[in-house]
Amino acid sequence: MFLWYAALLAVGQGLTGCRQKPTAPPASKPVVFVTPAVAKEIVEWDEYTGRLAAPDRVEVRARVSGFLESTHFKDGQIVKQGDLLFVIDPRPYVAKFNRAEADLKQADAKLKLAQLNDQRTVKLAADRVIAQEEIDSRRNELIQAQAAYLAAKADYDEAKLNLDFTNLHAPISGRISRKLVTEGNLISGGDGTDTTLLTTIVSLDPIYCYFEADERAYLKYQRLDREGKLPSSRTAANPVELQLADEDTFRRQGRMDFMENALDEQTSTIQGRAVFPNKDLQLTPGMFARVRLQGSGKYEAVLVPDQAIVTDQSNKFVNVVKPDGSVDYRKVALGPLSDGLRVIRDGLRKGERVITRGLQRVRPGAQVDARPDETTDSRTGA
Repeated sequence: MFLWYAALLAVGQGLTGCRQKPTAPPASKPVVFVTPAVAKEIVEWDEYTGRLAAPDRVEVRARVSGFLESTHFKDGQIVKQGDLLFVIDPRPYVAKFNRAEADLKQADAKLKLAQLNDQRTVKLAADRVIAQEEIDSRRNELIQAQAAYLAAKADYDEAKLNLDFTNLHAPISGRISRKLVTEGNLISGGDGTDTTLLTTIVSLDPIYCYFEADERAYLKYQRLDREGKLPSSRTAANPVELQLADEDTFRRQGRMDFMENALDEQTSTIQGRAVFPNKDLQLTPGMFARVRLQGSGKYEAVLVPDQAIVTDQSNKFVNVVKPDGSVDYRKVALGPLSDGLRVIRDGLRKGERVITRGLQRVRPGAQVDARPDETTDSRTGA
């Protein structure tokens, strides 16, 4: 009986000991998703805010005075160079032209008669049958007839020109504004600033975009030109891309056309101008637009998704998973975005795996379960 009780007590103590010292399960590693840093040849682009402007703008003013007889366009339409726009009452100028034409014909007749008399005088003078006084008189008549003809011809040309000016044609192709004078009003013409403004026309294709670059950017472009990495826009038609306010891509292609010869003393900026084709006429003078132009030559850059970048106060860093599965805190210097990926100027090498998801579950030196982030594979090429 005693032996049976002792054996039962020993078994109970053994079971109690097992409950007091359970075996601890192995700790699980936090799961994170990673993508490798890629290297590819890129060109950096600098972005600026610009404003569209018409290359040509013309104020349509009358060259002669008179009553406006008719208008031959619709407000705001597209006109072509040479299209008839306005007609000023031509009747007074027709009368002046007819008078000038008659005076010219009369002067022409007198000139021809004087030329015939001069020819006869030359023959008579050769035969010595005419006095020298008569020779001088007929020669003088010829000179006067020539001068009278030239004066009449000038009056005729002026009258014809003024008659032509009664029809106002479009000097350039583009979009016309509204008519500023109603038919029947008296128009003041001439060459001064007090002439009547009838309308305006702006050219649209191609179209300009003006923008301002700061002094630091200007110095960078000069350095790139000296180093032979990117030619100056003063001498080369460097490519420029444009994006409107309602567009999400820079799909419009243009080129640099002009750069100002000095920086603005008030703003320390320099003005540049790009030119863009505008076949569909969607680009309108006065619009704001985003433009970007090359900010570097081609070079091989290391790129990662922007979501892998973490901000720690003023520092930027990424979490790199090393081959042994531990996390390495890596401070990096950032560059611009390129095709949706962030350029890493310093601190990261091609192929190193950076954490893109699960960043809140890691700390430097910790072991992690790193898995490929399939959401970034299509962008990085991993």
